[in-house]
Amino acid sequence: MPLLVFAAIAGISSTPAVEVIFKLFSKVELTAFYPDRAIKTNQDLLPETPWTHIFYNDFWGTLLTHSGSHKSYRPLCTLSFRINHAVGGMDPWGYHLVNVLLHAAVTGLFTNFSRILFGDGYWTLIAGLLFASHPIHTEAVAGIVGRADIGACLFFLLSLMCYVKHCSTRSSSASTWGWILGTGVCAGCSMLWKEQGVTVLAISAVYDIFVFHRLKMHQIIPALYKRKNLSLFFSIGLLTSWGTALLGVRLYWMGNKPPSFSNSDNPAADSDSFLTRTLTFLYLPTKNLWLLLCPDTLSFDWSMDAVPLLKAVSDWRNIHTVAFYAGLLLLAYFSLKGSGNERECNGRSVMNGKQNANGHSCHSEVEYKTLEGKSSFASKEENGIKRHEIQKLQLPSTENIVILSLSLLIVPFVPATNLFFYVGFVIAERVLYVPSMGFCLLVTVGVRALYVKAQKRFLKNLVFCSTAALIVFYGLKTVVRNGDWQNEEMLYRSGIKVNPAKAWGNLGNVLKSQSKISEAESAYRNALYYRSNMADMLYNLGLLLQENSRFSEALHYYKLAIGSRPTLASAYLNTGIILMNQGKTEEARKTFLKCSEISDENLKDPHAHKSSVTSCLYNLGKLFHEQGHYEDALTVYKEAIQKMPRQFAPQSLYNMIGEAYMRMSRLPEAEHWYVESLRSKSDHIPAHLTYGKLLALTGRKSEAEKYFVKAIQLDPTKGNCYMHYGQFLLEESRLIEAAEMAKKAAELDNTEFDVVFNAAHMLRQASLNEEAEKYYEMAAGLRPNELVENVVVQQT
Repeated sequence: MPLLVFAAIAGISSTPAVEVIFKLFSKVELTAFYPDRAIKTNQDLLPETPWTHIFYNDFWGTLLTHSGSHKSYRPLCTLSFRINHAVGGMDPWGYHLVNVLLHAAVTGLFTNFSRILFGDGYWTLIAGLLFASHPIHTEAVAGIVGRADIGACLFFLLSLMCYVKHCSTRSSSASTWGWILGTGVCAGCSMLWKEQGVTVLAISAVYDIFVFHRLKMHQIIPALYKRKNLSLFFSIGLLTSWGTALLGVRLYWMGNKPPSFSNSDNPAADSDSFLTRTLTFLYLPTKNLWLLLCPDTLSFDWSMDAVPLLKAVSDWRNIHTVAFYAGLLLLAYFSLKGSGNERECNGRSVMNGKQNANGHSCHSEVEYKTLEGKSSFASKEENGIKRHEIQKLQLPSTENIVILSLSLLIVPFVPATNLFFYVGFVIAERVLYVPSMGFCLLVTVGVRALYVKAQKRFLKNLVFCSTAALIVFYGLKTVVRNGDWQNEEMLYRSGIKVNPAKAWGNLGNVLKSQSKISEAESAYRNALYYRSNMADMLYNLGLLLQENSRFSEALHYYKLAIGSRPTLASAYLNTGIILMNQGKTEEARKTFLKCSEISDENLKDPHAHKSSVTSCLYNLGKLFHEQGHYEDALTVYKEAIQKMPRQFAPQSLYNMIGEAYMRMSRLPEAEHWYVESLRSKSDHIPAHLTYGKLLALTGRKSEAEKYFVKAIQLDPTKGNCYMHYGQFLLEESRLIEAAEMAKKAAELDNTEFDVVFNAAHMLRQASLNEEAEKYYEMAAGLRPNELVENVVVQQT
């Protein structure tokens, strides 16, 4: 909050306060919250990924032309994330620092733009403080992905300011074409931060017609026939052409197809009833306006049933819809029609451009100096000042500001209304970041009008104090809301009352990561109570149960998850693993095969899907390998390589291919894949052990020993590493050393029968019979029925 207040003041006074800003604000809004797909698992952020991929993939790292792409093309935002990642990795502080700085810059620019409308004085400061303190901005600033809205708004304002400069220099300076070029470039950049940025071109046109030229609706058509307005319509033509070109390129680049979303993302869009869709879509802007006006209840997510569908005309919320559109139309009508002779200017009343009883005319301070000594507006050039130059210095009327404010409120919001295409949300608070500028201007001009109409000093003070109280209320709510964004647990708990299904589900993930297993299970079950068909929650509950060895229950929930979403590859994967461990190899084989055949078409996260499919094929190959079907295993492994996504870690897959070739005595091929495994992950312990065995088998003993020793150095707590090294030493007749390795392995893995039994065998080979007897007894305690059989085998 202090940062934004300083930014608002800086928009007027231009006084630098950077060091103070950081000290005051850095303690408030730094949080460790990332959406996984945009940051944590987005391959476009990694240095090994060519940076040009950013311009072909969507915001989440999926190829833009893929059928499952979100179609959110925001390369400049993703590029900023990549720079953050290059500088600070996954440290959240740097990401939030950039968000805060961008938000401060937007606040300063907005306040500076407000000065064009309200002049120097309290009204500009009020507009800036309203924007600075509004709680609706919390998600955009505190949530990392909200940077897309902040960056788009920054270039939105830069484009608009460039166009304002173009208007003021259009008839008197050659530099005006530089300003119109800047308008177009900044508009394009705004769109590359987020799609709604292109709407600044429409706002620029509204500014030119209704604010700069002060035309009323009935004056626009006659103005077409006046030669002096050719420059106006030429500028509007340029804006229209550039906007059309940007939209055309954008549509072409995303494959000329709109995105598709699930029922939970936007339930109204999935409704079969035209009446339900119409009533709900008409109501949603009303709900968004209420969030701007009274942001008492905020949530990180408004999908699913957060806003119940309006299914009948008798729904009482339709009254809100009618009142909203009626008020909007009346406000637009009277503003476009224009008022009578009296208008307000910066808190003073003006009649026909003359001073009223307050002794204040409708000009800025610069205009006063310009017009000093003049008795009236002259149509001829006088003292080097032309009439149109004097007109430019005048502040716009209340009606003109209302038109611009309504445009700023409505036009950037239009892409989110489902009017032209369905969107992937019901309500998103961050989407209101740009429209909130129009709201703040509208409130400010409304307060100013009330202040002017008030005749008594008491009423004027009441209006002023009420406005100050509103700003304080917004500021306090922002501070409280920032507390919700301090960590994920607090954020999800705050959203339970709005969207209980989504909030409980996400809270379950957080509690599970904190090892609060029983609480996590309860959270998942609460989520399913509110929405029983959520495939993700069914899967997460199954995963929790599987990790706690409750395999039968886990299988039940995996099957429910697959029933709810037949393309959920991760559920097939874990089902197959449980069946394989239970010895149900045929069922496991069928499950893995079915998973491998699922296409990634129309899936939101094709990368995660491909990873699960690759893991399924890997496990299927292991199943064939354990059954001695090495050729079949190799066929499946190679299919896994073909389907393997870029982010998949292949070292285990490569190592298993080497193992299959090893069993088939095709040692050169085995060595090739062991080396590939180590090349993909140099500290992969299983590859060190298997490659060491191959080197020993081919007579490269000293080299083999280095790999066994390296495996132990990589993880000294892994008994398996000592056991493999001990077996190597045993084959080299270094019995005492082998016995020491065996004892170490048995100490570390004293619950593993094979490790303990082999340790006893090595000790016996080294003639350490007493210690061998001790470990045979330990093995007998682990599997008493198998000990005699194993002893006979060893003696044979």
